[in-house]
Amino acid sequence: QVQVVESGGGSVQTGGSLRLSCVASGLAGPGYAMGWFRQAPGKEREFVSTINSESSALYANSVKGRFTITRDNAEDRAYLHMNNLNVDDTAVYYCAVARPFYSGSTIPSMYAYWGQGTQVTVSS
Repeated sequence: QVQVVESGGGSVQTGGSLRLSCVASGLAGPGYAMGWFRQAPGKEREFVSTINSESSALYANSVKGRFTITRDNAEDRAYLHMNNLNVDDTAVYYCAVARPFYSGSTIPSMYAYWGQGTQVTVSS
């Protein structure tokens, strides 16, 4: 059984930083792409970033230059380093593991396994 668990959310002021962590267990093998999505109250879940097994990354325009995604393939972990946060970044952040053979997708349905989410709140 695959489990995805996020951690590292919290409350910060505008301009602050946070690092989110994600660990996936029970995967059938290495090489899955991993991604981060977020959902603010009353809004659709939106793509934030994704990284494939070769550490090639893709970012949403809204976070490009401020967020960095990294991964540790040996432990099926992914991280989202968030800098210069602003109030628009306030949301529940979800880590997801992509379906086999899919990478670089910004579409939630291309991800098979999801964590429970971690809250990030940015105040001015």
